[in-house]
Amino acid sequence: MYNCGPTVYDYAHVGNLRSYVFADILRRMFEYNKYKVRQVINITDIGHLSSDADEGEDKMTKALKRMRKPLTLVAMREVADFYFRKFQKDLKSLNIKSPAELPFASDNIKEDIDLITRLSEKDFTYRTSDGIYFDTSKFADYGRLGNIKSMETPESRIGTNTEKRDYRDFAVWKFNNELGYDAPFGKGFPGWHIECSAMSVKYLGPEFDVHTGGIDHIPVHHNNEIAQSVCAGDPYAHYWMHNAFLNVGEESARMAKSAGDFITLKVVKKKKIEPLAVRYLFLGARYSSPLQFSWESLESADTSLSKLRARFQELGEHEPDTLEDKKLVVKNYKKKFNEAINDDLDTATPLAMVWEILKSETVGDGDKRKLIMGFDRVLGLKISKKVKSKKVEIPENIQNLIKERDLARNNKDFAKSDQIRTEIETLGFEVKDTTEGTEVTSRQ
Repeated sequence: MYNCGPTVYDYAHVGNLRSYVFADILRRMFEYNKYKVRQVINITDIGHLSSDADEGEDKMTKALKRMRKPLTLVAMREVADFYFRKFQKDLKSLNIKSPAELPFASDNIKEDIDLITRLSEKDFTYRTSDGIYFDTSKFADYGRLGNIKSMETPESRIGTNTEKRDYRDFAVWKFNNELGYDAPFGKGFPGWHIECSAMSVKYLGPEFDVHTGGIDHIPVHHNNEIAQSVCAGDPYAHYWMHNAFLNVGEESARMAKSAGDFITLKVVKKKKIEPLAVRYLFLGARYSSPLQFSWESLESADTSLSKLRARFQELGEHEPDTLEDKKLVVKNYKKKFNEAINDDLDTATPLAMVWEILKSETVGDGDKRKLIMGFDRVLGLKISKKVKSKKVEIPENIQNLIKERDLARNNKDFAKSDQIRTEIETLGFEVKDTTEGTEVTSRQ
């Protein structure tokens, strides 16, 4: 599987990271079903313009200016390496498995040039004053992904390049005599689209199983990949899967760096929220459905994850049941989990099942533990991670209720004790009776 990776000119925001959590769940699902997976996530460090349609400023050049670095290839790689390390740290924080390869675009220029040469020899390209372009009119099936062919109009990809034969044509190489790489057709940079075709084929072969990316890649980037790859003679990807946007704000706009509203994992950590709460939040919706982000929803996910681990921790170390009727219950849970996760990655159902199993009175603690740990191989929430109860400042009115309840318990007035317990829980606190005394935690 090939997953379109980040352009490393800035920090990844949580909207970007949804793509990689999705790809990780997809990989884990395959491995749960006993497939061997070779996963490649590319790193774009050259050639990605601010517009997917070959317009605007180069994103890496933009980063050089922002960081006041010289406009050189060496400085460009330094910036890329810096943000790549931050990206790797984000992947680790989200418990995303490391792919087999994380190739940099700048390390695969030869492959780009070879692919462009093949396309040119087959007469699929033409030259303009600013680069080499792919002629989409020579690929009758252009736009088949997402049925863009019948939906798109020239107005949806307006550009200023009047030398293009068709508004859909795209650059496979952009000329730049001052900053770039030497090639037989002129010094410059590969186009963003050609990089993915070249790297995916290099590391996975001319025909591979799954290609993923964000839903915004469908209209231009992925249709361009298909066109140039197929025309070069490569069958290319069998299946294409795309995650929907993470939206933010009252108007539910897509989270984006250009809008200046992006939220990084660093910001999440500063708010004392565990990064895996982001993963928990994502699992609550199908990858292909838009998801609304809010700090309230993320804090709720963080609380739920902490409670989930605490409940799991209470299970202790027990052996699974050997009774046949108990085995049947466990078998049914496994079947339900398999059906859900194999149904286009339905992650919300398995997540709800974990809570259902924890509350079950028919499943023993040993089986609960084994089932949940098995499910977490796909969910990746580190449910078995040991947690310490968060100490909370207990308001005076709650402290008085606790004292009143303790007195009722000592007097064996359990009806009053239960009544006070309900009152405390209604006020947003959870009561637990332990050998050391009453333990109160906040539900907020």
